[in-house]
Amino acid sequence: MTINAEQHNHAGSEVEDKKTDSVADDLFSDSGVVVPKSAANDGFVVPGSNAFGNSFRDYHAETERKKIVEELYRLSHINQTYDFVKKMREAYKKMDRVEMSIWECCELLNDVVDDSDPDLDEPQMEHLLQTAEAIRRDYPDEDWLHLTGLIHDLGKVLLLPSFGGLPQWAVVGDTFPLGCAFDESIVHHEFFKDSPDYNNPAYNTKHGVYTEGCGLESVLMSWGHDDYMYLVAKENKTTLPPAALFIIRYHSFYALHKAGAYKHLMNEEDVENLKWLQIFNKYDLYSKSKVRIDVEKVKPYYQSLIEKYFPSKLKW
Repeated sequence: MTINAEQHNHAGSEVEDKKTDSVADDLFSDSGVVVPKSAANDGFVVPGSNAFGNSFRDYHAETERKKIVEELYRLSHINQTYDFVKKMREAYKKMDRVEMSIWECCELLNDVVDDSDPDLDEPQMEHLLQTAEAIRRDYPDEDWLHLTGLIHDLGKVLLLPSFGGLPQWAVVGDTFPLGCAFDESIVHHEFFKDSPDYNNPAYNTKHGVYTEGCGLESVLMSWGHDDYMYLVAKENKTTLPPAALFIIRYHSFYALHKAGAYKHLMNEEDVENLKWLQIFNKYDLYSKSKVRIDVEKVKPYYQSLIEKYFPSKLKW
């Protein structure tokens, strides 16, 4: 069944309006029947500050993580080139490194901290469960979206030795297209001036190597956990809907879903899937807090979803 998300502005608080773009209130199935939405009084409430007491995604806030984050983006913007990404996709698409279940991979993230994140320094497993549980509370009937929340960051295992032990700049951080001009909305855009692609006439125009409306599937994105997990899910023949794969692949593409850049490359399917991503993004971003989740309590539910949408063992 194809499910479409209709976007509306929440009639919530001024704080929420300022912190989010238009986010879907109602969900519609093929038959046009409205799926019950989260109640306005008890749905997800956007917190006023992140785990450090600052505004979310404030890359200029004077925190202990500022220098770490800046250095990561400097290295990313210099080293993430069109040629580099093509080589990484080719190497990792072989899925010949590890064989394990989704839940086993989730547990590995207890050893991972994302250096690009100015909002959280907790192990990634905490963030996955916070995201999934927040979605589950507000959209109880969309189990595929709950599971997407749980697995969207699993690609960060690329930081671990058994998955290649890649540097942080090749795994985490906001993603962006290669093969066309770097939009100024990309975080720390100033570091792109040192990229080999920056002055390459084949890559530094609006369309670059692409054509208007070609579809994001045709666009080479910077390499990292998003694209890797997308490849893992696709190569292992998940039965998750296309919207889930779109979310997994583009949830760090903030230049698109927060700033509206690169829409000239989208096709009609991208436009529909973007509505789901904008729903998801609210939970991915604003669920980052110090609230702890009882893993053992929720584990049986998520294992049932994994069994529904994935094989018992995946190639990674």
